[in-house]
Amino acid sequence: MLIREIQEKDNEQVESLIRTCLIEFGANKPGCAWEDANLGKFYQVYQNEKSKYWVVEDNNKIVAGCGIGPLANAENICELQKMYSLGEVRGTGIANELLKISLEFAKKHYKKCYLETFTNMVAANKFYKRNEFIQLEKPIIESEHYACDVWYIKTL
Repeated sequence: MLIREIQEKDNEQVESLIRTCLIEFGANKPGCAWEDANLGKFYQVYQNEKSKYWVVEDNNKIVAGCGIGPLANAENICELQKMYSLGEVRGTGIANELLKISLEFAKKHYKKCYLETFTNMVAANKFYKRNEFIQLEKPIIESEHYACDVWYIKTL
């Protein structure tokens, strides 16, 4: 498996990856990534110096992805964005590698990293806690992802 920065040709596969995962966890609904207008244009979205999106490619198929971008109206805080992996690669350690690369990039531009997720993504919640993300009582910003019910922060 190869971890690399997103390319324009990946947009469709990344959207499919995310939608597949959202359906799996019942998150194909308003108030989450399902309705994100940028879902099919990640290459374009992640083209500034403080944003980046990585994909995991396995035999020409995108099987995982993760991004870092600024958190709106929050000084020196980034957001871990759209970290998803297909079931076939969960438990392989690839998410650890993806997170490590993402946080190394984030440390160059931000002091903290925030994320929003869902309670029923049990393995993901354990993963974030294992990687020293601290669970919050409420979101630190009002976002379009109002359906998310778990929030984390990590000092970089």
